[in-house]
Amino acid sequence: MEKARKLIRWGKTEVKVEERQVNKDETIKRSKLAQEKPYVFEKIMKYEEKVKKGESIAIIQFQYNYRCNFHCQHCDITRLRKKGKHKIFTPKDVKELSRQADEMGLAQIVITGGEPLVFPDFDRIVEAIDPSKFWIVADTNGWFLDREKAKHLKKIGVDKIQLSIDGLDPVEHDEFRRKPGSHERCLRALDAALNAGLNVIIQTVVTKQRLWSEEFIKFLEFFNSKGVGVFVSYAKPVGDWEGKFDVLVTREDMYYMRELEKKYNVFTHLTPAYGLDLGCIAVKRMISITEYGDVMPCPYIHVSLGNFFKEPLRDIVERRQKVY
Repeated sequence: MEKARKLIRWGKTEVKVEERQVNKDETIKRSKLAQEKPYVFEKIMKYEEKVKKGESIAIIQFQYNYRCNFHCQHCDITRLRKKGKHKIFTPKDVKELSRQADEMGLAQIVITGGEPLVFPDFDRIVEAIDPSKFWIVADTNGWFLDREKAKHLKKIGVDKIQLSIDGLDPVEHDEFRRKPGSHERCLRALDAALNAGLNVIIQTVVTKQRLWSEEFIKFLEFFNSKGVGVFVSYAKPVGDWEGKFDVLVTREDMYYMRELEKKYNVFTHLTPAYGLDLGCIAVKRMISITEYGDVMPCPYIHVSLGNFFKEPLRDIVERRQKVY
């Protein structure tokens, strides 16, 4: 489909907006959202207007707790853990975060960690966010996501599951995740989530080497055949890869990924969403909040812009919008 583009202003930046006919799948999704969560739908439909005003439309990647049952090679939260006693989020604090984010017109929160499905207060977190006001996504490694759990998540207001799978080969995946049997459980979790009526995307880590491999193409084809999109998280020099810059993608690699996006249902943090090509997602399209209240520009830039427990979220975001 031919796409026309116009430019609008986002602060000092010109933003590309794709003017395109809404396809059938998008129409169905928007209609469903309007019926199930009309308030969230209204907020999302105001995104272009907010961008014109230079306001953030950030997804909140909420790192509520760093507790996890896995010890993955690529884990990037190891250095985010703080020693000693620090204030951490409680469901009461989550409710206040929800209130402030709603006042800013933000509409999406991703509950992550750690592994959210090991959080003993997960249901209270979802309740505190308020599913009527937000599109709620839960990250998971799939270990505890069976059919009963998937139906429960749907019932309490979770909209989408972001399931981490890092290969079609069970042995390689389990070694990467350092958890025997995790690949089998991931595939079980996928079927359980789809059966429960949850939206699902696959999150997968891609190194420079894997990006160009035949395995990666087969990976995309396999999950796309199930009607599921794939979100690519580019490898970072953290965890066991700290200092190993040869795994990182280059500009040429990212151009190749853009070509793959034309053929497969695959996307990255740089893929335009809602017709808005904002470039770098930092602050404009995503912020990360740690369990200690630190607000970071995105999941990939571990620098605190301010602390939620010390000042309003709006002040932190608006101050940093001038930079990012």
